[in-house]
Amino acid sequence: QGLRNHGNTCFMNAVVQCLSNTAPLAERLALGRYRARGARAEVTQRLAALVRALWTRQYTPQLSAEFKNIVSKHSSQFRGNAQHDALEFLLWLLDRMHEDLGAASPAQQSRGPTQVGWALGGRARSADPARPFARSSLTCPHCLRQSNTFDPFLCISLPIPLRQTRPLNVTLVLQCERWRFVRVGLAVPLLGTVADLREMVARHGRVPAEQVILAEVSPRGLLRSLADPEALRAAGEAAPVYAFQPPPARRAGSGSLMGLAGGGGSLTGIGGRDAARSSDCLHRAPGGRILLLLCNTAGTGPQLARFGPPLVLREERGVSWEQLQQNILAQLRGVLRGEVRPQGTGALFRIRLAGGSPPCTYLSPQDPRPLCHPAIDRALQLCGAGGPPHVRLTVEWDTSTKERLFGSIQEEVVQDAESVRQQQQAHGQQHSCTLDECFQLYTKEEQVRAPPGR
Repeated sequence: QGLRNHGNTCFMNAVVQCLSNTAPLAERLALGRYRARGARAEVTQRLAALVRALWTRQYTPQLSAEFKNIVSKHSSQFRGNAQHDALEFLLWLLDRMHEDLGAASPAQQSRGPTQVGWALGGRARSADPARPFARSSLTCPHCLRQSNTFDPFLCISLPIPLRQTRPLNVTLVLQCERWRFVRVGLAVPLLGTVADLREMVARHGRVPAEQVILAEVSPRGLLRSLADPEALRAAGEAAPVYAFQPPPARRAGSGSLMGLAGGGGSLTGIGGRDAARSSDCLHRAPGGRILLLLCNTAGTGPQLARFGPPLVLREERGVSWEQLQQNILAQLRGVLRGEVRPQGTGALFRIRLAGGSPPCTYLSPQDPRPLCHPAIDRALQLCGAGGPPHVRLTVEWDTSTKERLFGSIQEEVVQDAESVRQQQQAHGQQHSCTLDECFQLYTKEEQVRAPPGR
């Protein structure tokens, strides 16, 4: 039920409505379950009469006018028809009620210890309702000595918990779903690291975390790999995040072999003069396997764009250019327009290290062991912590060869899991919290650091 405005008394009416709808207080006032201190309690008595009238539907404007007059009588600052702050009036009214009901004002009480009823974190409240105190506890982490401070209070300013997560979409490229790319929505911590993201992806994909390779993949190719110590705040801003699982170990040479391009002649000139050769600067025998993360691109300059799915290969370090080219083609057989027949020993494409600073490093088709080049070793050494070590490569096709072998194929088709919509919806809504969560944050223990030099 509304209250009549008696000339800029909206601040007063708002406070009365708040108190009237605070059930425990309204019940005490409306049912007279309080003990007043004689004539001095007339502010509380007028308030109780007003609340009682609101709940019994017997309100008349005379009741709110009388309440205003009583308030003006006991507080000169609220006389007349000037505008006032509702919170300021609420604090004055609560303090006045505290006096009317037989206790000294908290502002008049001396600071000192009292019996503690309950405690949450570093703050507590007095068990004596007539002596409301807040206790602030400080414990030295070295000597464990505790210091308690008691402060009277009528109200507390509660902090509002902020959202602790943000949505991040990650495209999973797992071995159990080789040609099925699934984009999932995750709620990643705002202050988390890439290690947290790696664990979330591992749980979502049901794969070991140490097998997950996280990288940003743009429409122009691979940008960078993500290392565990990195902060999550920038992940996914420059390009979408992909999560790759390396293929299982296989014996050397077991990949499907396919011929080279049919129709159009040899391409021996690609990657020749400007490509580095490992035999020029490598003086040790190759050995072991290496993980390669590749994207196929076509075009130049602004028209450069990747096509087909990004790939993860496990190759022998001593593999030849011809064998490496065949293995890459074998991984692309699902998107080739037809069978590729051999046409000499030429190179269908160029291969360069992705993400490096100019000038770009290209692998040479004339190199007997292109993956043994020192630039590959440097790329492996620069791999950050988390996930298996790998090298990012870009396979560059000229436009005519790409069109002849793959047609107009673009990027891979990615399916959105239901979690993408759920996370967008959850984080798109206005952030809400309960009053209990505000109290939990208010009473949460915090580490207080001493000022420098002490």
